[in-house]
Amino acid sequence: MSTTDKTTHHDEEHNAASSGLALRATTDVERIEAPVTLKAYLMCAFAAFGGIFFGYESGYINGVTGSQTFIDIIEGPGASSLTASHNSLITSILSCGTFFGALGAGDVSDFIGRRPTIIVGCMIYIVGVILQVASHGLGLIVAGRLIAGVGVGFVSAIIILYMSEITPRKVRGALVSGYQFNITLGLLIASCVNYATENRKDTGSYRIPIGIQFAWGIILATGLFLLPESPRYFVKRGEIEKAAGVLSRLRGQPRESNYIQEELAEIVANAEYERQVIPSKNYFDSWANCFKGSLWNGSSNVRRTILGTSLQMMQQWTGVNFIFYFSTPFLKSTGAIANPFIISLIFTLVNVCSTPISFYTIEKFGRRPLLLWGALGMLICQFLVAIIGVTVGFNHTHLVDGASIANNKSAVNAQIAFIAIFIFCFASTWGPGAWVLIGEIFPLPIRSRGVALSTASNWLWNCIITVITPYMVNSDKGDLKSHVFWIWGGLCTCAFIYSYFLVPETKGLTLEQVDRMLEETTPRTSAGWRPRTTFASEMGINQEGHLKDKVVHVEDDKAVAARDLA
Repeated sequence: MSTTDKTTHHDEEHNAASSGLALRATTDVERIEAPVTLKAYLMCAFAAFGGIFFGYESGYINGVTGSQTFIDIIEGPGASSLTASHNSLITSILSCGTFFGALGAGDVSDFIGRRPTIIVGCMIYIVGVILQVASHGLGLIVAGRLIAGVGVGFVSAIIILYMSEITPRKVRGALVSGYQFNITLGLLIASCVNYATENRKDTGSYRIPIGIQFAWGIILATGLFLLPESPRYFVKRGEIEKAAGVLSRLRGQPRESNYIQEELAEIVANAEYERQVIPSKNYFDSWANCFKGSLWNGSSNVRRTILGTSLQMMQQWTGVNFIFYFSTPFLKSTGAIANPFIISLIFTLVNVCSTPISFYTIEKFGRRPLLLWGALGMLICQFLVAIIGVTVGFNHTHLVDGASIANNKSAVNAQIAFIAIFIFCFASTWGPGAWVLIGEIFPLPIRSRGVALSTASNWLWNCIITVITPYMVNSDKGDLKSHVFWIWGGLCTCAFIYSYFLVPETKGLTLEQVDRMLEETTPRTSAGWRPRTTFASEMGINQEGHLKDKVVHVEDDKAVAARDLA
């Protein structure tokens, strides 16, 4: 439970100087963050490994549900595929678990910290993997994916929060994009494992892909034991000494250096400013704060919450997970592809190779242009796939020995090419861009819950799409075939309009400066905003150049313990 939930900060405000916590502050907006060092870069980059959970979990199920051994176990001998209801349940139940895991992770991270919450998520994930490996029927595989989903929800929500809070502003977009890169890497590894096990006739055809997940939980949990906590978490708790220590480790500078002192002073001053603007009296009030303010005010909490949750909704609306969840049976149904697993693998390779482009472009051109141009490219590709499919492609087949074969294989190949271009557009723009933005737009008092709600939105829509898609495209249900791409194209058009009117530019700003930018601009004018003052100068700097004592809230260990038990 967060500190703002359980305290009104009426604890004694110690004199900062006498406590050894006099923080040197600055009025120079360019001096509020230490230069990036290789050590700091690598420490922040490792956290991005958490994306592999999301990617592998999303990718391996595509091959498992196509395994004949698995189909026989779930449906009984003689079945050629999973029923739409079973396919929908097995695929979507993970997203159900991640939705609730992500929602709960915000509270847990405020109570025990960002880093321990991710480690707890790894442990829950491993329990879920054990159940899946042990499964020999529908019940245990569903239960295992549900529990693993809770763990993935913990990790996916808090890893973004953690990375955004520890990463230097000049490389924050690139490093958080590394999370999306690891998602794509997880998808690639899953595709390779699926391809390697597709011809197995024993339970290894599904247990091997599932069992490999143990490695991801162990690697991330072990690595995080060696990384520091978020300094902003300690500032939120009033533990300034600890915040100074971890910030020193993250920036590779002595804690007495001007860089550390001035950056910490800015974080502390902003935290105090936000406490005054967003007071919180109890636990329920802290959740209610996420929805306070005017819908017409771009900096209000409710607008930020809507922005974060809708960004993740739009990312799912692009239809990208249709390709990775259902591409194998969908492509197989045309008869135009000799080995649909190879095409699925090619799609995943395009995804992996395209994502690193964003490491450069998201810092060079910014978040807003990436989402605008990405949505434009995606909607063009989706509509082209639909047009080709409806006229001469996927939708036009004939029977050969009882099998459905495409009339025009070249047209189908053209559709596959445009799907690959669509994946390129997504992977280099909306894939990383949505994750980067949700970690930047929330003020400290509601950041953990805002990011949790946004991540939960991603998983909620992921779940909805995976539930309804089999009913849309299965031959015994909606059988939309290429018509489904009209839907995705229309939704990508919504994403383009959404980006133009609602997405702000946050490139090159500290998390504290993003707060001020949202107060002073609109999304369409945000790219031209530049910081003029520091929060430290506004909150007060004394004659010695230190942040004024009244701004620095310090809690001793006894006060912290009492608050956590309250």
